[in-house]
Amino acid sequence: MNLNKAFILGNLTRDPEIRALPSGQSVVNFGVATNRFYTDGSGQKQQQTEFHNVVAFGKNAEIVQQYLRKGSLVLIEGRIQTRNWEDAAGNKRNRTEIVTERLQLGPKNAAGPQTIYPGSKETSPNEIPIIEEGSNFPKEPPEEEINVKDIPF
Repeated sequence: MNLNKAFILGNLTRDPEIRALPSGQSVVNFGVATNRFYTDGSGQKQQQTEFHNVVAFGKNAEIVQQYLRKGSLVLIEGRIQTRNWEDAAGNKRNRTEIVTERLQLGPKNAAGPQTIYPGSKETSPNEIPIIEEGSNFPKEPPEEEINVKDIPF
């Protein structure tokens, strides 16, 4: 069994570029930057940025073109694919991309994710935590035991 799956959560590095294939299907190309935070051997916090080429087809391409711009936060689920071709000068070229299968849009503004509370039109900004590699997650409090007699059915 084989598996080719990629998940990235990052920000667009440029505005999406949309075009149509000869079949009429929409295709959009864009870049996404992801950051990795870690502590080096000397105890200094470091940041490493990776840049990913992403492509989306059909309905996903139209959604990306309509809602995402440079700097937008997006979660991409897809597969890794490498294309090979020969350019006009006869040079062999290749490009590794993530082909989008699913995507989730981030918040509209740069203040962070927005939570809309039921019955309210107000939003509350939440920060996305930075979890460093090798850090210990806080343990969740133990759940209360459920008494079977308290269940109403």
